[in-house]
Amino acid sequence: MAAELHVELVAADRSVWSGEATMVIARTTSGDIGVMPGHQPLLGVLESGPVTIRTSEGGTVVAAVHGGFLSFADNKLSLLAEIAELADEIDTQRAERALERAKSDSDAAAERRAEVRLRAATAG
Repeated sequence: MAAELHVELVAADRSVWSGEATMVIARTTSGDIGVMPGHQPLLGVLESGPVTIRTSEGGTVVAAVHGGFLSFADNKLSLLAEIAELADEIDTQRAERALERAKSDSDAAAERRAEVRLRAATAG
């Protein structure tokens, strides 16, 4: 079994992160899933949630992902997201304001996006 897998995290408008990893945790419509080298081939639908990538160098990359797909085969994991932001790109004060605005507007989708951004930012 290989010790690492190649990961590509791509948003609709850009490549967000690419590299080698030992494990990736993502939220799918079937629940949270962990993908490690040698995992069975997989195709899934991404839900809004943080994606955690454990890099081969021992670091952790966290991204807020909003919708999309994931595909795994031959130790290559592709995460194709509608929207994705790395934790260090997220302005937490702006995300907190967006969360408050979404709550006051009773906008459940916007509230979920803001919550995911805040979780990713504080985990990263």
